[in-house]
Amino acid sequence: MAFLCGPRQVGKTTAARKEVPGVYINWDDQTDRQIILKGPNRVYHHYKLADFNKSNIQLVFDEIHKYPRWKQFLKGFFDKYQGDFKVLVTGSARLNVFKRGGDSLMGRYFLYRMHPLSVGEMVRITFSQDEIQQPTKVEKDLIPQLLKFGGFPEPFLKGDQRFYNRWKRMRTEQFFYEDVRDSTNINAIAQLEILSEILKERAGQLVNYSTLSNEIQVTVNTVKKWIETLESLYFCFRVRPWSNNIPKGLRKQPKIYLWDWSYISDQGAKLENFIASHLLKAAHFWTDVGFGDYGVYFLRDKMKREVDFLMIRNHKPWFIVEVKSSANKRISPALEYFKNILGIDHAFQVDFGTDFIQRDCFQEKRSIRVPAATLLSQLV
Repeated sequence: MAFLCGPRQVGKTTAARKEVPGVYINWDDQTDRQIILKGPNRVYHHYKLADFNKSNIQLVFDEIHKYPRWKQFLKGFFDKYQGDFKVLVTGSARLNVFKRGGDSLMGRYFLYRMHPLSVGEMVRITFSQDEIQQPTKVEKDLIPQLLKFGGFPEPFLKGDQRFYNRWKRMRTEQFFYEDVRDSTNINAIAQLEILSEILKERAGQLVNYSTLSNEIQVTVNTVKKWIETLESLYFCFRVRPWSNNIPKGLRKQPKIYLWDWSYISDQGAKLENFIASHLLKAAHFWTDVGFGDYGVYFLRDKMKREVDFLMIRNHKPWFIVEVKSSANKRISPALEYFKNILGIDHAFQVDFGTDFIQRDCFQEKRSIRVPAATLLSQLV
């Protein structure tokens, strides 16, 4: 089986129904739900799956994670009919939270995480079989449009401010009063909404759980659980500090970023979040397709030297990124410091004030300034 997960309205269902012909079963559809509740055999017979037996058919289960016994259902279906169908499970909650030991689905699926549209995705049709792509020209209006409307396909492709405003309001309501309600036991939706608004204002900042606890009048443990819930439903993600081989490195406090950077009003924070989202998408893609294990971190020590992002490859530092909103001729001293401390080849000071240039960043083994468009065109 393949699990395809990602935020609401990121394009999972469209991709699932477009790419491969098959049978589409949606938990949110009342008829489909009643059939699923009767078990795998009933699904097999109701949808006449015997007619497709041993053929190149794809069976899609959409949003089935909302069924409390979804794992048991899929396990039973897979164990009985494996080899007969290509099974794709899509969902707007983090399906990989069930990858812990003892998971009844362990060994039965591959996970793929779907992200909003990115620069690399918009400038090329196909990708090479390498992690890093060749730089590809980015039109001047692409990044401003992505920053303004976000990377969710519908508002981005419409490119209309009034439509975007309506879409954003509707999506927010659906998120809190459908996704949160259906997937959690949280009753204090109003306070959770307040927390989400605070996180929008503090994107890119260190998370202080005690401060948040005082502001929304819940316990520290509740704040932590609620942030985990928002993460699991693809509202936000945390980037943690990397402290290995960093003298007096920060060890605990993470930073918070949003899956939809368009929610952020502060321009500097939005640009940093934009880069964070592209790096996370690349790390997830490289991991999911089997290049290795990747992760995104940040660097900070007790002397307050800091670099925005560090990409880890197979548990070792690979490259670092410092984000600047405008062109700056001087390389950040912190970038040079951490490059030397970690002994890595690639250190990029990324700025949004310079147009695309045809230059392969990853051929450089020194700290360099690079346009955001150039670096992002080399990622997925």
